[in-house]
Amino acid sequence: MIDFRCPRLVRAALVALLALVVPACAGPSAPSSPVGAPAARDYSDHPASYGTVPPLQAPRDGAPDGGQDGNRVEARGEAKAARAARTALAPVWRHGARRGVSGKQVALTFDADMMAGQQDRADAGEQFDNPGLIAALRELKVPATVFMTGTWAARYPGQARAIGRDPLFEVANHSYSHHAFATPCYGLPEVDPGAMRAEVERTFAELRRAGVPAPVPYFRFPGGCYDDTALRALAPTGVTAVQWDVSSGDAFATDPGAVAEEVLTRVRPGSVVVLHVTRSAAPVTEEAVREIVPELRRRGYGFARVSELAAGS
Repeated sequence: MIDFRCPRLVRAALVALLALVVPACAGPSAPSSPVGAPAARDYSDHPASYGTVPPLQAPRDGAPDGGQDGNRVEARGEAKAARAARTALAPVWRHGARRGVSGKQVALTFDADMMAGQQDRADAGEQFDNPGLIAALRELKVPATVFMTGTWAARYPGQARAIGRDPLFEVANHSYSHHAFATPCYGLPEVDPGAMRAEVERTFAELRRAGVPAPVPYFRFPGGCYDDTALRALAPTGVTAVQWDVSSGDAFATDPGAVAEEVLTRVRPGSVVVLHVTRSAAPVTEEAVREIVPELRRRGYGFARVSELAAGS
């Protein structure tokens, strides 16, 4: 029973009574956050984990009102494409298919090496070309792929043009400077990663300037040295990096028989053999080729350019 003679007790009793009655009459309380907003327990009880809602974007021309979801999907697609472009690597190819006896094919490839800064040595009489080797390939009717540096093509434009216009051959890219795209690499100076793409593009321009009508989109790393940084730099150029599975050992060799034996011992169907078109650095290559070609033919091998070998892989 409430004692109305004591005002403080009366007030306390009324407050308690109202606290029980009002919520029951008012019904459920309104939500404290916007409809559809995630509850804190769905993520974390820390507000920083909720993130922020991106601002609404105006519909693009031709897009219906309320096209925000489509814009977001498109933005995500563009971001994904951008990430793919940043991580794309130029492909690397090492040899063709390992077919049986009926499909034996080998690609003889020749690097026309000349480094940037070696013009003075060429002026002094050093021979970075090898016309006798090219003549031997024509005489033996051997198709081949020649990887030229831009420096070589600039020094010997007449030879570059003649090789590039001969249907027996195809011309590919071997960098401009013949500097290393990854180190260590046989003591070669290193190309700055920011200049790698320009090395390739400048060489293609030099090849066309020399009169090579249609260089093929293949690239050979100087020394065969590369890493993911180099492959990423080359990806926008559209080239395929061509390595090899048979090293002839003709660089600085003095015994053509030893070079020929190295090739003949290691070659397999689909092999890519690396040799050189540089008299100063590979003086016995022509003699070695004159031994290699007839013996491989005797064993049932045929010869193909890289593009032909790759097409059959």
